[in-house]
Amino acid sequence: MTTILCIRKGGEVILAGDGQATLGQAIVFKSKSVKVRRIGNGKIIAGFAGAAADGMTLIERLEEKLEKHANQLKRAAVELAKDWRMDKYLRQLQAYMIVADKDTSLVISGTGEVMEPDDGIIGIGSGGNYAMAAAKALYDIPGLSLEDIAEKSMKIAGDIDIYTNHNVIIEKVSK
Repeated sequence: MTTILCIRKGGEVILAGDGQATLGQAIVFKSKSVKVRRIGNGKIIAGFAGAAADGMTLIERLEEKLEKHANQLKRAAVELAKDWRMDKYLRQLQAYMIVADKDTSLVISGTGEVMEPDDGIIGIGSGGNYAMAAAKALYDIPGLSLEDIAEKSMKIAGDIDIYTNHNVIIEKVSK
């Protein structure tokens, strides 16, 4: 339970994630978890929502696929989704991922979906829909940078969703 937000605009892409980790449904266990990171020689950003160990396992598996497929993000994502859906161990993992490079933003799920948004805005996790709606509302406001949009959207999600806090980590990739 967390919020991960990806926004793409004008040759840049940002991935933002809050830092709250909960134990069960009632205890804030940690407030500064890192759920967004750079992978693939720093040219790809990845974030996960769901069980922390599962998300970290998936990021490691994606890194292996990226190495095998020369950092081709779409190919690596499809291969990971196939493994995730078919492998007895991986099928048990409870997480979603957003991955992005300079050209592509994708959501990867354990049911085999690899989806690319039409408008470059993706939100996952318990506060994902709030952050995504806020980002869509702020997207065309003149003078707002991607960082501004991400920070404001994540703040809105943190104000609404009890599983999202205001300790936000942002990673950015530019063309």
